[in-house]
Amino acid sequence: MAKNKFSPLDQGLPITTVQNVQNILAYNPATTEGFSEGIAEFRPAHPRHQQQQAFMATQRSPGGMYHSRPPSHMFSPHQVQQPFIRHSPSSFGYSNGRQFPSPSVPSMHGTSLSTWNNPLALGSGAPLSSPMTTLASQFSDLQLGSQIATLESPIRPLASPLVTMSSPLIQSPLELHGSSLSFTAPLGEESEPILLPPTAPASQPNPPITSDSTAVAVRRFEPPLRPDIGHSGRPISLRANHFQVKIPSIELFHYDVAIIPEKCPRRVNREVVEEVVKKYSHYFGGQKPVFDGRKNLYSKRPLPIGRERVEVEVSINGDNAGKQDRLFKVSIKHVAKVNLGYLEQALDGRIQVPFEAIQALDVIMRHLPSQKYAPVGRSFFAPPDHQDVHPLGGGREVWFGFHQSIRPTQWKMMMNIDVSATAFYKHQSVLDFLAEVLDLQSINDQTRPLSDSQRVKFSREIKGLKVEVTHTGRIRRKYRIQDVTRRPATAQTFPMQLSPDSPETVDCSVVQYFKEKHKIKLLFPHLPCLQVGKLEKHTYLPLEVCVLVPGQRCTKKLSDIQTSHMIHATARNAPDREFEINKIIEKANFNEDPFVREFGISVDSKMVMITGRVLPPPKLQYGGLTRVQAEPRQGQWDMRSKHFYQGIEIHSWAICVFAQQRQCKEEQLRQFIFNLRKISRDAGMSIRNDPMYCRYASNIDQVEPLLKHIKNTYPTVQLIMIVLPGKTPIYAEVKRVGDTLLGVATQCVQTKNINKISIQTISNLCLKINVKLGGINSIIVPEMKPSFLRTEPVIFFGADVTHPAAGDDKKPSIAAVVGSIDGHPSRYSASVRIQQHRQVCALSHHAYRHVRACVHRVKPPNALL
Repeated sequence: MAKNKFSPLDQGLPITTVQNVQNILAYNPATTEGFSEGIAEFRPAHPRHQQQQAFMATQRSPGGMYHSRPPSHMFSPHQVQQPFIRHSPSSFGYSNGRQFPSPSVPSMHGTSLSTWNNPLALGSGAPLSSPMTTLASQFSDLQLGSQIATLESPIRPLASPLVTMSSPLIQSPLELHGSSLSFTAPLGEESEPILLPPTAPASQPNPPITSDSTAVAVRRFEPPLRPDIGHSGRPISLRANHFQVKIPSIELFHYDVAIIPEKCPRRVNREVVEEVVKKYSHYFGGQKPVFDGRKNLYSKRPLPIGRERVEVEVSINGDNAGKQDRLFKVSIKHVAKVNLGYLEQALDGRIQVPFEAIQALDVIMRHLPSQKYAPVGRSFFAPPDHQDVHPLGGGREVWFGFHQSIRPTQWKMMMNIDVSATAFYKHQSVLDFLAEVLDLQSINDQTRPLSDSQRVKFSREIKGLKVEVTHTGRIRRKYRIQDVTRRPATAQTFPMQLSPDSPETVDCSVVQYFKEKHKIKLLFPHLPCLQVGKLEKHTYLPLEVCVLVPGQRCTKKLSDIQTSHMIHATARNAPDREFEINKIIEKANFNEDPFVREFGISVDSKMVMITGRVLPPPKLQYGGLTRVQAEPRQGQWDMRSKHFYQGIEIHSWAICVFAQQRQCKEEQLRQFIFNLRKISRDAGMSIRNDPMYCRYASNIDQVEPLLKHIKNTYPTVQLIMIVLPGKTPIYAEVKRVGDTLLGVATQCVQTKNINKISIQTISNLCLKINVKLGGINSIIVPEMKPSFLRTEPVIFFGADVTHPAAGDDKKPSIAAVVGSIDGHPSRYSASVRIQQHRQVCALSHHAYRHVRACVHRVKPPNALL
């Protein structure tokens, strides 16, 4: 088979960006022949081939819940819309045709490949944040186990050799993707459209990777060329949540808009431009221009202003809070013409993609939704109906919406639509918000002033939110909360002027002021006040006269319980998800959008149909005397009567119970230990002795001294098992101490699994323990591996960057690299580094250092390194 000399990086494969660092950074470029057949297709897709890949399998956890997201302690919630495959010595992951190991997630019984809302399912060069959902026309084909559906239809977004790193595409406190639902909740307002630089000529030298540039060159790394598309597997018809967009070959006119005062919210800027279009209609001649809320305005015909900058003034009416009309100065200047006809040439491969045309189309399609809904990044949200309210606790609730973006493919221009969900603060009184934050049944239960811990918790949640007052009649002014007072309303005083003409002041309490000025007797004078406005003005508001302004998105990280509620509220199977996406298209009715029609654009209302292939699952090799092989079916396989490929012997271990003795009784603990030893022995992982140490503990402060005591007293301890009462901060502290301070393996188990023993649960624990202690659960049958894995030294790498939660501008980012260190590959070496806040450029250098460290550190016999 002849090798094609086209490199994916010529089309800008964005492998060094945050969104794609989970992809493999390096593998053997020496051999590419015979590579496209079977399960081991993991080369980047050739942009000229009509072949794509998507994942049609579902991952099942031991508890029976289907999911496709790594544990929250491994990956940042900012990692969105990316392929993720759970991997362990007993399972492989294949991401967009590339093999991806994830070292820290041990395999569970029944674990299979998982489906993500994957932009790379459309091809290696997919633009950032382009979600991709594939839905089978016959839903019985969805449960494919570890099979992979390979798309053969020509849908693959084009890309540029440079990718923008600084655009806040998707950054949120919680984003989940997969077979259930996708969340796209970016930080701040809408993200700016991305303008990628054009491809540099081939004769130019490769640009260096810099640490302070917003565009990072990716030409330094050149992966091997994919020889051809594959042909194995069973054909399958698929539907993708992409809708064809028909675009006329016309020229648009691009104008720069400057608004003074500057730095107004996009919502205000849109109101200003809308007022300009109405007031100065002679400039626009009945046209319906579109505006992105910042600086870019597009019209179908030229405005009669020539190339000079035109300045106008408009005023926006004040709200019902009694504010005066605001005056804005607006200047408009012609920038350039945008030819939409170039898009057709680009899709045919004759020219580079004109991204200024993509930006113009995106602004056109988003103009009306931005006025009707609450825009968040590339998604739009609306308040929930009364029948569809999903509270999260802590004064938060789920808002549903949709993600929308225009994407060029090698086929046609496509509109990508997907379901989105994120957390907003409930529209309620501040008293009710306080009760939810403090977990009170009613605010009447709080009969005393807040304790310091209660006040700090409440202040942390409400600071920065907007409230409106209810004690001034129809004039309901809005304020932003600066702080919560330490003293209650009865003791909180402020300097009040004796008369408007007198500079003399007297200290007046908030309770006294509201009684004399507004004739209001406060019902909760023992509660603190909200300090609003400028701090030097000493403006204090009692909680009972304040209501949270609706439509405020929650940018703080959700708690574990809130995350659980979010998952429960948004879980969807494939048919339901397809139904909701079609409802979004029907409701949006793009073809009746006056701004879309103004520019002669139309959107197909049906999902695009794609033909794919279901690749056969790999066979797994187990150990023991029988050397049994297992073939996954429907995403799971049977571990009974099978031994680990390489089991570990445990001679020294301990148990710490961080639960009350009445919750986890000693007799139940003994029964659990007996069953654990029995089941582990049957699986080929022998636990030779009972635990040498067992002790009850109560709080998080005891974790570090207790684990240190065990390590010092029993230096050869191999495993410390931790019993927890449920979801608790103790888990994170156990991992911190065990992994970073002592270097000892820890395994946590909940009390409910101690009290109610399940063979399945204990088997899953054995899978995790064996991997943590260096064993190998299973491997792929050697005969099924591609030839280059059997004859050539190959090392697989994965990398990731974890960023702090949205709204946090101080905590560092964490970069991690993992590489395989044996020939199966089943064992890995990991390296972690702390770097500057939201820094991503250092990852490639970190990966290079880790490659050298892995190669020189460990070279076991017969290992392919």
